[in-house]
Amino acid sequence: MDSKLRQTKSNSVVNLGLFSNILLAVVKTLAGIFGHSPALLADGINSTSDVAYYIVVKIFVGMAGEPPDPEHPYGHRQLESIAALVVGAFILTTSIAIFWNSINAIFDIFSGKSDFSGAAHYAFWIAIATIVLKLFIFDKTRKTAGRTKNPAVMALAYDHRNDIFSSAAAALGIFFGRIGYYWIDPLAGAVVALVILKTGVHILQASSSDLMDTVPGEALEVKIKDALAEVSGIKAVEEIYAHRFGPYFVVNITICIEGNLSVDEGDRIATAAEEKIMEKIEFVKKVHVHYHPERCR
Repeated sequence: MDSKLRQTKSNSVVNLGLFSNILLAVVKTLAGIFGHSPALLADGINSTSDVAYYIVVKIFVGMAGEPPDPEHPYGHRQLESIAALVVGAFILTTSIAIFWNSINAIFDIFSGKSDFSGAAHYAFWIAIATIVLKLFIFDKTRKTAGRTKNPAVMALAYDHRNDIFSSAAAALGIFFGRIGYYWIDPLAGAVVALVILKTGVHILQASSSDLMDTVPGEALEVKIKDALAEVSGIKAVEEIYAHRFGPYFVVNITICIEGNLSVDEGDRIATAAEEKIMEKIEFVKKVHVHYHPERCR
């Protein structure tokens, strides 16, 4: 995918998520307060935190699109993984806060300290409307993340999925709270917090692996070897290493060629190997080829 097109698609879903969360944060927080729903209020707090880190992600994704410079010859795409790390951290802290507040609300209900007697009717329909909206945004963001291989956008897709679970639990809690099971409303908030916590941990693990330059899996190595099998003159592939730059890879390979070939012939084979990998494998930014005489096997 073209770099500019990739940047445009990433920015579009970030903006969509940002503006939708601003709207939802205001509506759900106010409805949670005035509609007396702890679950919807927790959902509104979650959306408010979403706004904060969406702004951070928007800045980071914009900076990631900056062209290479002398200090960053392969560009700034690592900022996408840093943005995903920020999302994971926000999700983690938000889930802990929601869980703690929900447990306190349950304790207050059973201890008699709370006069909670069910949420307003409109709070339920706001939760349902949120589910419908987030289903649409999740689907669009997930598809965009799949096409662009942008870790920050994928982290946002996971967060939209969390919002669906959160709003579904809020709707369930509000429904049962209105028919007399008041404790289910805050319990729903606690359950959602645990789901959100798990997602936050997953995002942190994935983005940390990118930043720690975890070696790509066996699938990429197989693709590289399959591509090199089409290049005449390569007798064996000795080493394959790949370095991450956001969604992109810089590949380093060592190949074996016949020992009696000239330097020009060796360079021709190395150039053909580089071009073949770039042609066959998406998101490879650069290929460095080192060749040995055939006895390296």
